[in-house]
Amino acid sequence: MTLVSATEMINKAHAGHYAVPQFNINNLEWIKAVLEGCEKAKSPVMLGVSEGAGKYMYGFKNVVDMVRNVHDKLGITVPVAIHLDHGTFEGAKECIEAGFTSVMFDGSHYDLEENIQKSKEIIEIAHSKGISVECEVGGIGGTEDGVTSNGELADPQECAQVAELGVDFLAAGIGNIHGIYPADWAGLNFDRLKEIDEAVQGKPLVLHGGSGIPFEQVHKAITLGVSKVNVNTELQLVFAKATREYIEAGKDKEGKGFDPRKLLKPGCDAIVNQVVEMCKAFGSADQA
Repeated sequence: MTLVSATEMINKAHAGHYAVPQFNINNLEWIKAVLEGCEKAKSPVMLGVSEGAGKYMYGFKNVVDMVRNVHDKLGITVPVAIHLDHGTFEGAKECIEAGFTSVMFDGSHYDLEENIQKSKEIIEIAHSKGISVECEVGGIGGTEDGVTSNGELADPQECAQVAELGVDFLAAGIGNIHGIYPADWAGLNFDRLKEIDEAVQGKPLVLHGGSGIPFEQVHKAITLGVSKVNVNTELQLVFAKATREYIEAGKDKEGKGFDPRKLLKPGCDAIVNQVVEMCKAFGSADQA
């Protein structure tokens, strides 16, 4: 199989006014379920890997090998990119060497000058190998892999400066957060999103924290330049619910007793169904 750069799928989504989903993977079961769901939906997909997930799966090279092996065994036909999510400067370089086809360098916690300097270097290294790059301006709220942000509104002119470096797609804070959204969440700031879209002159934008955002807000964001939506928490929640129900029903004690493969199956089936639903909601279904 050939994993692909995300550039073509993102540009196609931008032109077609839909969003490519990025579903984060955490283990072998997650890889299989996400790929099965996207194949069923006939949707291109980006498999997001945080640095923490990479360590959990025994290194970025092992993650790439796992994805390739599962992809080939399932006979997947839709475009698949494997993407570092919220990567550090060194993490991005490590993933480039490990065989990732797309990387995100998140320099949003640096001052603008250092963010630009480091982003430029990652872009040059990645592009020399045909690898797509995502960068970030304005921290995304919530906590992910131990990194916490209050959810800034990105400065449009700072976004323009990073976009000019040649980044393939840009993550910009517009009030979105990682994890579960609180009841008093104000929603996405569409005025700021419109300003950013105009400032970057059509550069594809990324919406992080896609879990829990009402679909009507996601749809509106897509009309304002968002071409990729990240999802992680949503899959974790449906997996946990299905697995818990399986245990509470006593099914894990049937037959020979506890079987980890049977225990994981309801959660994985729930992920497949959730992936299909979200591909349809983002407009990426039947776009592969």
